[in-house]
Amino acid sequence: MKVLRADNSDIKNLNGFCQKSIFYYAAKRSFDLLGGGIGLLLSVIPIGILAVIIKKDHGPIFFAQERIGKNGRPFIMYKLRSMVPNADELKDTLLEKNELHGGMFKMKADPRVTKIGRMIRHYSLDELPQFWNVVKGDMSLVGPRPCLDRELQKYSDFDKQRLLVKPGISGLWQVSGRSNLDFKDMIKLDLQYIEEQSFRNDIKICFKTVALVLFSKDSGAY
Repeated sequence: MKVLRADNSDIKNLNGFCQKSIFYYAAKRSFDLLGGGIGLLLSVIPIGILAVIIKKDHGPIFFAQERIGKNGRPFIMYKLRSMVPNADELKDTLLEKNELHGGMFKMKADPRVTKIGRMIRHYSLDELPQFWNVVKGDMSLVGPRPCLDRELQKYSDFDKQRLLVKPGISGLWQVSGRSNLDFKDMIKLDLQYIEEQSFRNDIKICFKTVALVLFSKDSGAY
């Protein structure tokens, strides 16, 4: 995948990012397997409880959706369902209320979110099944959030650089004030993460993510 650089951008050229030590990639994958495995084990009971509650809402428990991974490879990402079953169909009627610009959709008061969905999204509990994606190797614990194909179609070649690494459950922009950031800020932080990626930074982002989930008032996953 060709690395490009936007004019007048303060993001440095990412050509050197792939020259990270093989020990970094080995450590990152080992960390993903360990963290993903532990996450799955710890998620069994909460997922079981939430599954019973979600099922009472007359719809599927899990939400499976095709996302775009490293180098543009599609994969199926899993979540606990936090919206009404026909959420995708209703999205087209809400596009004019999108609070973000670029290749993303975000509404703080999204009417498609169910009552239980608001709670599980607030604490990011809908993301728990993604530990399975991490164990499978589709995702990493830390990395850019995986986008939808229809979002990818709106990306510039510069934006597509965020596909140079595996997508993650959390990332630099998520722990940098996601509710107050626009699409360009997201791209900037994702590329900064790719340029500066290190095992130490991954650990720091993981700890910040846990703190935000437990203590932040921000809600709503992308």
